[in-house]
Amino acid sequence: MEKPKKIINKMSTTQLSTLGFLFAIVIGTCLLKLPFAAVNGTSWIDALFTATTSICVTGLSTVTMATHWTLFGKIIILFLCQLGGFGVITVTIFILVVIGKKISMRERIRIRESYNLDNTRGMVILLKRIIKGTFFVEGIGAICFSMQFIPQFGFIKGVGYSIFHAVSAFCNAGIDILGDSSFRLYVSNPIINSTTMTLIVVAGIGFPVWWDIIDIGKEYIHAKKKTIRIIRKLKLHSKVAITTTIILIAVGAIITFICEYSNPNTIGNLSFGQKLMASLFQSVTTRTAGFESISQAELKNGTALCSLILMFIGGSPAGTAGGIKTTTVAIVVLTTIASLRGNKDTEAFQRKISPTILRTGLSIILCSFAVLLTSTMLLFIIEDFDFLDTLYEAISAIATVGLTRGITAKLSVAGKLVVIVTMYIGRVGPITMAMAMLEKRRNKKNVRELPERTIILG
Repeated sequence: MEKPKKIINKMSTTQLSTLGFLFAIVIGTCLLKLPFAAVNGTSWIDALFTATTSICVTGLSTVTMATHWTLFGKIIILFLCQLGGFGVITVTIFILVVIGKKISMRERIRIRESYNLDNTRGMVILLKRIIKGTFFVEGIGAICFSMQFIPQFGFIKGVGYSIFHAVSAFCNAGIDILGDSSFRLYVSNPIINSTTMTLIVVAGIGFPVWWDIIDIGKEYIHAKKKTIRIIRKLKLHSKVAITTTIILIAVGAIITFICEYSNPNTIGNLSFGQKLMASLFQSVTTRTAGFESISQAELKNGTALCSLILMFIGGSPAGTAGGIKTTTVAIVVLTTIASLRGNKDTEAFQRKISPTILRTGLSIILCSFAVLLTSTMLLFIIEDFDFLDTLYEAISAIATVGLTRGITAKLSVAGKLVVIVTMYIGRVGPITMAMAMLEKRRNKKNVRELPERTIILG
């Protein structure tokens, strides 16, 4: 018993997080393979695929979730989604607390930077804060969903549906138990649309932004003079995350509305207000949520391209969303603008951005893009699907989105394995790489001065 504990204690937080998620996938696969987890039994590959898409909060599925799995199977899927939704860092803290491993100062600093905290104290309090906040928001979401599902399905089934979809939406999992059509039957339903979009955005904006807004709100409430300028009080991370999120959602909704306005297979037959709501939902769900209120296979090429870009970007750091993250893209764009203007420094909201942050952001983008190209090429070699459909599937997997143009269930065993690995890398990879880079940055032994030279660009 002592030897395994010693091995665990020697592991870094990066190793613990990646192995922790892998262990959860293995356990989830075994549970879903049990005879009473599926209505008519399931194959190992489908059990593995479902466990991976759940823990990685992706939403791609090789089977119909509503009819393939029993109540037990759906509970397992719900639990995996909840665990995956807490995120890599949260799960890592939980593992460290459970195994009783002492959290070193270096690990505390990495966790602090991941959540944009002011100090390195209270890791257990941080964990409790995340869990309480998650359950609170999911509870409100379940209540809102119940206003539609209880009248439609009855009390017991309606409550179950409300809880499942609240968790799935908050965790940006995109897994539903309504059938093959996802939320298409509710394309004009304001309750389902508004509740789902709110849960997706609130969870995808990231926990650090939550705490920033809450702290400012408390300060405003207790202030004798209500002169606090909330926007100015926000931390730089929150400003960048919120601004980028609003811009991306707005641009995505506008492009979808324009491109799909007359498309009878998507929003063409809806009223003007319903078209706006469906366009907004499409833009929000591409933030790695995975629910669909309109058919992805029937989208115009312009909308599909816009959706691909939004999916790859995803949500904000330290939240439930996937993708390369809004702040990563924002920093690269701001650096490009600064370069075009001839400015030496990258600035945002009258603050200078560290060059180290830019290097980390570029590394995340390039590594994610490399995985995307590799998985796409492998799918091209293995499968024989349309180019856009295959690319859609690959980006959906690497960004843990879950939107598909209808080819997931048609994948071969080899194709499913490619998507499984891509989903796992997409969920664990970028964050883990960022943590590893932060660790190397502090290793002074690796730092050395070299002669500086120039190369020609452009």
